[in-house]
Amino acid sequence: MTALDTVQDGAPVVKSSESGSSEGARIFRLFGWIVLAIMTGFVINNYLTYWQDLPGIAPIYGGAASGSSPLLWSWLQLALYGLLVLAAIAYVLKNSRTLREDSARISNINAFLIRAAFFAVLIVGLVDSFISFVRIEEFLPGLVGEGLANDLGRSQFRGPYVHMPLIALAVVIAAFTRTLGFTWLALLVVAAEFMIVIGRFVFSYEQAFLSDLVRFWYAALFLFASAYTLLEEGHVRVDVFYAGFSARTKGIVNAVGSVVLGMSLCTVILVIGMGGKQNIINSPILTYETTQAGFGLYVKYLMAGFLGIFAISMMIQFVAYFLDAVADIRGEPGGRDHDSHTVQ
Repeated sequence: MTALDTVQDGAPVVKSSESGSSEGARIFRLFGWIVLAIMTGFVINNYLTYWQDLPGIAPIYGGAASGSSPLLWSWLQLALYGLLVLAAIAYVLKNSRTLREDSARISNINAFLIRAAFFAVLIVGLVDSFISFVRIEEFLPGLVGEGLANDLGRSQFRGPYVHMPLIALAVVIAAFTRTLGFTWLALLVVAAEFMIVIGRFVFSYEQAFLSDLVRFWYAALFLFASAYTLLEEGHVRVDVFYAGFSARTKGIVNAVGSVVLGMSLCTVILVIGMGGKQNIINSPILTYETTQAGFGLYVKYLMAGFLGIFAISMMIQFVAYFLDAVADIRGEPGGRDHDSHTVQ
């Protein structure tokens, strides 16, 4: 549906009506939110299937059940996808937000997720280091008793009864703060490395948990900051043609790249890493896998989960980036200056 809006040089200029423009934007918004709904359904079903021993949706299509629950649960798990998709559709149809407004909202959701993850690795790293230190120095039985000291030496106890409550605390902290903590975590990585150097060369004291702490924090810094770096367009872009493109052409390149390269990569990571009980992300988490160092940190299973957080946060950010790119294609106001972040 079009309308004759203005006349230039004696000829009418045909512009899309506001209604048609809104409908066009709604299609792309539906795509973005449905992608997020399906990803959310996949993650929830992964938890239900491998942690709560439900059968998963495979039995519906003749596959082997992952758990021992009746087939009805398979249909309920499949219905979860439908409910989330319907919720996404209802959300988009209920309001008329612009592409950029939805992009900003999705980025804010992602920022909360990453904030929670950063506070989690900060708190878990500090507490687990303390536990490892007092175990090494044999202070732990005197602090908590012989029975609890023995339990804290088992990853199957320390994971659910120490780490998980600390992660829940991190989520609460993330809800009341707005800092992402990248700078502070980078500083803590340097501080932990400095402690290793001082301990080794000054006091001749070296323990495995210190090296584990550096790896734990550095892996979190590298993987969790990727989505924020995408938001700020801080990733190195080596290009020959992109810098000379118009804003609309850049939008096309970014939109296609977000779907074909970005979302597809995140999907591959999630499916390969979480598609089965023995897959590379699920297996370490389910067994609370630890390093072989006797008094190291018990966080190796969490580091496997970092890959999942990376894929989820990047998927969310690629959806936000896609909507922003489509807004550039459509010439909507409020776009960012892509040139200022381009590295040639």
